[in-house]
Amino acid sequence: MTRRYSQLRRLETFEERFEYLRLGGDVGLSTFGFDRYINQKFYTSVEWRSARDQVIVRDNGCDLGIPGYEIHGALLVHHMNPMGIDDILHGEEWIFDPDYLITTCHNTHNAIHYGNANLLPKTVVKREPGDTKLW
Repeated sequence: MTRRYSQLRRLETFEERFEYLRLGGDVGLSTFGFDRYINQKFYTSVEWRSARDQVIVRDNGCDLGIPGYEIHGALLVHHMNPMGIDDILHGEEWIFDPDYLITTCHNTHNAIHYGNANLLPKTVVKREPGDTKLW
């Protein structure tokens, strides 16, 4: 399945978006191995930084682009479809295309990759006057 932002934005809740993006990989599975330098060169390129900035602005700095899930720490821009070494080496256009990218926080990014929903942010319950009882 090819995941796209144009499809993701139709999903209204954080949970629906997480399920759409979930990859369910294995912790510790090497993605770039000894070719990690290629990955690092990519993520420091001018092209990537420009695409990343576009996506963060589009998503208003919110986790999975959902208002109310503002990210107050480090932002990550996640490739919705796993990217490989060949994609970088062949300069595949989709790796810079905002339709294949989404803003996440670190925990959400790990939850997407490894399927651990316990890492996802918890929704804050809106408090109302008189909504508390001791017992």
